[in-house]
Order: sequence, then structure tokens, then C-alpha cells
Amino acid sequence: MPTITCNDTLAVACHRIFPTDLNEHGTLFGGRVLDLVDREASIAAMRIARQTVVTATIDHVNFIAPFKAQDSMCLEAYVTGFGNRSIEVFAKVTGEHLKTGKRFLGFTCFITFVIDDVTAEVTFDHIAPETKEQQTMCANYSERVAQRKQLRLASQTAIDNINIEFPWSKF
Repeated sequence: MPTITCNDTLAVACHRIFPTDLNEHGTLFGGRVLDLVDREASIAAMRIARQTVVTATIDHVNFIAPFKAQDSMCLEAYVTGFGNRSIEVFAKVTGEHLKTGKRFLGFTCFITFVIDDVTAEVTFDHIAPETKEQQTMCANYSERVAQRKQLRLASQTAIDNINIEFPWSKF
């Protein structure tokens, strides 16, 4: 089976922050960051799958520094590991204060996508990191997979006991 590099899966997008993007604290809405990250990271995942993928988890979420008006944000996402149908993507968002040129790390997370077609599988043998950052992010892939499995099992009890009936439906 062939090898693919992290750079082969790299997706990059830049956005400028405007006043209409801000919350009541004068910083970018966290949900807006998550939306952008999910969209762009799916591109990296599809570069492995070459077919439709769906978001399974977003974890290890770190809001490190806020984005404000007059900042830009540059999102980078690349694959850090995969199984038969699951694909893990690391995403980071760096900011730049456009008036000063000062750059900062604003956000990081891992997103797991699953190939939508249950009969399809990843056709690559392994991912090859090329930079020190990529080596670091790929290094603990197996541990993150094990953590996700444990969390999924622990969450199942709670999910099984969530009431989905509307409380007002009895009136």
C-alpha cells in the first residue's frame, strides 16, 4: 500500500475578523472558530478518503488566545493518523494582529472523521510526517484513539439514560 505525507493532506484557509464576527466580549465567537475548523479539516480528511466523510468527534479543543477585530486568522489542518474508515486531523489556527504584524497561536484541536460509505476503507498504509510539528502531532495518535474509545464507552451509559421526551408534551 502507498504512503501519504501530512503535507499531501494539508488544507489552509485565511480569514479576516470583522466587528460583525465578534461576541459581547469583543472577541470572535468560539462557535465560528469550530465551524471553520470543521469545514477546512474535512478537506484534509477527504484527501485521504477521496469520498464523503462525516465528523465523528472534535476533541483536545484548546482556545488559547482570542481573535479580535482587525486580526486575521490562518487555519491549517492535516491528517495525523487513520484506521480503516476513521481519519484524525490536527487543526491549528494562528492569528496575526494586522496593524502590528505580531503573530500568535489562537486555537488547536483534533477532529476525527469517518468515511460515510460503510463498505469503503482508507487505501493508504500510513501517514508520513515531514516537520517536527507533524512528528509531534502524529506521535500520540494511538493513545488518542484509545482515549476516544474509553470516552465513547463511558458516554454510552449517559446517552442511554437521556430523556428525549418533551416535558410539556404531557399537557
